Amino acid sequence: MNTTQNPESRFAGPRPLALVTGVGRTAGIGAGIARQLAASGWDIACTYWSPYDARMEWGAEPGAAETIGEDLARHGARTVAIEADLADPAAPDRVLDETEQRLGGVTALVLCHCESVDSGLLDTTVESFDRHFAVNARATWLLIRAYGSRFAGAHGSGRIVGLSSDHTAGNLPYGASKGAMDRIVLAAAREFAHLGVTANVVDPGPVDTGWMSPELQAACRDHTPLGRLGTPQDAAHLVDFLCSPRGQWVNGQLLHSNGGLNA
Repeated sequence: MNTTQNPESRFAGPRPLALVTGVGRTAGIGAGIARQLAASGWDIACTYWSPYDARMEWGAEPGAAETIGEDLARHGARTVAIEADLADPAAPDRVLDETEQRLGGVTALVLCHCESVDSGLLDTTVESFDRHFAVNARATWLLIRAYGSRFAGAHGSGRIVGLSSDHTAGNLPYGASKGAMDRIVLAAAREFAHLGVTANVVDPGPVDTGWMSPELQAACRDHTPLGRLGTPQDAAHLVDFLCSPRGQWVNGQLLHSNGGLNA
């Protein structure tokens, strides 16, 4: 990944702190965003939940948190990795508590965590539906609530960015709960106006981090004018911009950074 520092995106004074959730795999979007922010001058706190990866088709990646932490440290970032099951309603406050104790106050909250199990209208279970909403929607609300209640940064410096998806057919609980997540994040653009915090949602389109079949890869390429899949770096560059001082005027937006999928 090219994480060359852009002088225009660097910060004067101490490094600000970003809390990036869902950083459980070295190939994931969350890890790509964390690396890019570290290269741009941020300290990084990460969350991950190994049991989720262990039950998915890609499997758990032992040592991923340590490897990612070493990558971030090479960019001069102070870092901490916090394992947290965000289906637990007590987890968001605990994550913010530990982050503040270890690294200080959070300036940017980047929400990459998710529950994602393929199922449609007829085969989704109530248990799966509820867990998707607990992780993707409720935890997002609780993290944003904890962040907003504690935010003490300069007016105009705070950032919230949520990673979303518009894939719902055949992926019902994931897509529906991500839609709820969108509304929760965008509400913060108005409700946190007194704090000067911007809040945006990014839909990165089809990004293959190891979960896509060859058939799905080919279909996504065929429906994208650029003829390729998205990468974690694509999402990371946009999130980096939104979190930088140059990105302050972008607020309350759902941004489709998807290469023109279905254009």
